[in-house]
Amino acid sequence: MNLFSGIAYLFHIIFYQPLLNALILLYVFVAGRDFGVAIILLTIFIRLLLYPLMAESIRVQKVTNELQPKIKEIQEKYKHNKEQQATLHLQLLKDHNVNLFNSFFATLIQLPILVALYQVFINGLHAGVLVQLYSFVPNPDAIDPVFLHIIDLSKPNVGLVLAAGILQFFQSKMFYPAPGTSGGTGQSKTSPMPSAMQKQILYVLPVATVLIFWNFPAALSLYWVITSACAIVQQKIIFKKLALMTK
Repeated sequence: MNLFSGIAYLFHIIFYQPLLNALILLYVFVAGRDFGVAIILLTIFIRLLLYPLMAESIRVQKVTNELQPKIKEIQEKYKHNKEQQATLHLQLLKDHNVNLFNSFFATLIQLPILVALYQVFINGLHAGVLVQLYSFVPNPDAIDPVFLHIIDLSKPNVGLVLAAGILQFFQSKMFYPAPGTSGGTGQSKTSPMPSAMQKQILYVLPVATVLIFWNFPAALSLYWVITSACAIVQQKIIFKKLALMTK
């Protein structure tokens, strides 16, 4: 077994298989054998489980965005002194309790779980994966792909794809308020990011989301809709806490 095969095997055992079994357990015992409801429940559970890590990533991203005017000011003032520029930049982040390494680690550790969820939802409709169930998980023999007796999650669904793109837009927009607002923490009266970058994030990312999910099974679109909705709620909670801390 080479290194790549070993990593793939560990990923399968540690992340993919437990999530697959959790999905089937929810499908059989909680969701009334509605695959869509099972996806929603598992997505919410994972979002809650990862909330502490996500909260740190969101906080750092929000604060860093709002510090952009000050960072740009430092860059312009000390453009001929890179060492001083770097020192003041790091000090500014430290003063606002921003640790980029911790934020990167918090984001990195979420990736295997998110990738595993993606694979579980796209493969969960295939009867062949049911042989990977634990002995205590009942085998449903087959998965009914129809969500709420209306949407076939095994096929692309335009409505869910568009909903995923729209929610992605609002999730991103929360980080970048309109010019002249304080952005939730009251630290800046200017737009925290250059307009071109804002437009790229606000419009290109949702469009990319729609294009990516357009031909995928609706199960993945439903997952993205729920995870984006959860992210919006969690971001509102975190932003509110940040606003209270700055008062």
